[in-house]
Amino acid sequence: MIKVQVDLRRSYDVMIGQGLLEALGEKVRTLLPDAEKAVLVTDDNVAALYQDIALQSLHHERFETKTFSIAPGEMSKNSDQYISLLNALAKEKVTRTDVIIALGGGVVGDLAGFAAATYLRGIAYIQVPTTLLAMVDSSVGGKTAIDLPSGKNLAGAFYQPHLVLCDIAALHTLPEHVLNEGYAEIIKYGMLSSRDILEQLLQPSSKVDIASLIADCVTIKRDIVREDELDTGKRQLLNLGHTIGHAIERLSGYGISHGFAISIGMAIMTRAAVIKAACPPECLEVLSRLLAHYKLPDRTEFSAEALFSAALNDKKRAGSMITDVIPVALGETRLKKMPIESLQGWIETGWLS
Repeated sequence: MIKVQVDLRRSYDVMIGQGLLEALGEKVRTLLPDAEKAVLVTDDNVAALYQDIALQSLHHERFETKTFSIAPGEMSKNSDQYISLLNALAKEKVTRTDVIIALGGGVVGDLAGFAAATYLRGIAYIQVPTTLLAMVDSSVGGKTAIDLPSGKNLAGAFYQPHLVLCDIAALHTLPEHVLNEGYAEIIKYGMLSSRDILEQLLQPSSKVDIASLIADCVTIKRDIVREDELDTGKRQLLNLGHTIGHAIERLSGYGISHGFAISIGMAIMTRAAVIKAACPPECLEVLSRLLAHYKLPDRTEFSAEALFSAALNDKKRAGSMITDVIPVALGETRLKKMPIESLQGWIETGWLS
């Protein structure tokens, strides 16, 4: 097992290894000895695979358990489900000493985390990510949110989990396209600050040590978030490809998944950066090879104009300015604050090339 300690206003461990789900009850009981109730938030697909294992582990440690399951997919990360979850917590008389456990991917983690942050003004929650994307990114760092009709993640809170358990055995049950979504986020971490990650990803798949890659990504995110927990500066580097990616998700009615959308977003911004001489062609060459290797898209049918229009509601916008992430070298990115109108030029350049 690999353990990464995240030192923020509340410190917690990210544990990465095989068979951790079976130890869930023991880990939670050690961390929260006074907790009586554990509310398991999951989705219908994950529940069929892992709910019984999680509940059995919790029952072994004498937790009273309740479950709240949602339909899989981004469309469930909405205000209706959020209020339904809060009402369920209240109905079950969950108290401040109890715990919410998010068992699933990023949608489940975001929804459960936001409920934990706001129910009774904050109760403990544990992240148990079951997708690669959630393991390397969304389960760590304390961003919780739901989507509004006008945009993604527009209602949320910064609220750190008490523990993250990444059982890599769960990755064996993922469809290939869902696994590849996670590789899109790993590629993002390589592009923004680690040539070593990019070099590892260029190896044959059989030689990739996925547990070490997850730990590397978590460590990078930990170090960035430690400097900027509330996302007002350096943490925005983690949004490489996300301004365009979130626009694509919204335009598709969330039919295009997050990993695929940010893959396209990274490709568009990198093509634009090369054309504008902001970074060398090597960046695009390596990125293109990796996207192709992991069967990730690099283009979209949505027009540059539509992408720009959808990006106007991006949460990174501040008045007439927006901060986006620009590749400047292989394994290096910078924040670029620009007038919102300039973003349209970047999108058009990367879209047309």
